[in-house]
Amino acid sequence: MSFITKLIRAGVIAIFTLTASFSAFAANFSGKTIEWVIPFKEGGGSDKWARFYAPLLAEALPGKPTVVVKNMPGAGSTKGANWFASRAKADGMTIFGSSGSTQFPFLLGDRRVKYDYADWNVVLASATGGVAYLPADLAKRWNSNPQDVIDNVNFIYGSQGATRLDLVPLLAWEMLGMKVEPVFGIKGRGDGRLMFERGEANIDYQTSSAFLSKVTPLVEEGKAVPIMTWGALDDNGNIVRDPTFPDVPSFKEVYIKVMGKEPSGPAWDAWKAFFVAGFPAQKMVFLPKGASQDMIDTYSNAFKAVTERPDFAQISKARLGVYPQATGNQAKAKMVQGTVVEDSATNWIKNWLKDRYGVKL
Repeated sequence: MSFITKLIRAGVIAIFTLTASFSAFAANFSGKTIEWVIPFKEGGGSDKWARFYAPLLAEALPGKPTVVVKNMPGAGSTKGANWFASRAKADGMTIFGSSGSTQFPFLLGDRRVKYDYADWNVVLASATGGVAYLPADLAKRWNSNPQDVIDNVNFIYGSQGATRLDLVPLLAWEMLGMKVEPVFGIKGRGDGRLMFERGEANIDYQTSSAFLSKVTPLVEEGKAVPIMTWGALDDNGNIVRDPTFPDVPSFKEVYIKVMGKEPSGPAWDAWKAFFVAGFPAQKMVFLPKGASQDMIDTYSNAFKAVTERPDFAQISKARLGVYPQATGNQAKAKMVQGTVVEDSATNWIKNWLKDRYGVKL
């Protein structure tokens, strides 16, 4: 073997060894602290979801790092998403928790959006649901005669904004003929719940994780009663009852009861399209642009290990509800579902937002 050949081989081996050592180092988080950015205030569904997963993720990652949730609210969640897109390093030390309220501005072309989901690397996609509820006195009237409530009650609702995930309840209630006046500007659904608790709002909705942890005590105290969920998707794409709240009718069921017919037409098509984009892939975890495949695989495998724990169904039921948790290629498919909507639905929603709330996109 010639000297040159030996030198080349030695160089290749050295490079291989260096690369292998770097990959091993990159995938070892021993003694590290990982920041999980959530673009909402504490107390909402996304915050509860992240804080449930954080210690489990820490246990599953190589080196068992500390995983801390960093709340970064503002601009209906676009502030935190823009920060992640422009500032997060691709070293695996920062991950991002997206929500439907972050996806909808992206889908609608909100001018404040400076991020593109195609740049990011999804490692977990969590389905969830949503529950609307009323004070006990109004709920009693609703359960007796919903049309009476629809005709005679003016509702106040604390909202993050019509282009956020609140689009789903606001359109649903309008389709039922309910008179709901949103108070825009809250920074998270937790603030909407607090408005309800203080008597400043008489209707609210929470995603399942926040409802289970924060609204269930109000239900047990007789201060709140759920009246509808947004439902869930079956394997054929049909809207069915939410499996976490099987005793609560879906919006579709309520619509049929009130209107006496199946929902149909452009409003229904647009509502369903954004429901699908907002809830079956409602919460996702991302690594930033430029993350290595080793890092992506490390996080994907860690989340897969968490969701395949023998006790996961038991420990997640009371915190997240009963919903699919996707990793790997399934998570990628869910990301597409959550970030791609037919132009017809998007255009209808844009016109509705302009006509109803004066929102120009």
